[in-house]
Amino acid sequence: MWRTEIVNLSVRLDPDCEPGALRHLGWEDPEAAEFSTSTDANGIVWEHFSAQQQADEIEEFFPGTDYRPPDS
Repeated sequence: MWRTEIVNLSVRLDPDCEPGALRHLGWEDPEAAEFSTSTDANGIVWEHFSAQQQADEIEEFFPGTDYRPPDS
């Protein structure tokens, strides 16, 4: 994960995806009430989430990382 003031980029290997395939794109929104997904006309899955929801997902998939979003 790389985070700056204007971009949050996370890269993760997913053994269920073909090599070089894009699994999804995401949109971080501090106003997001819950984690949600939608699929665009090209079949790309878009996730919508808050920084805390992403931190919770990181902890779920990688227990013990103790990742905390900025300003938490």
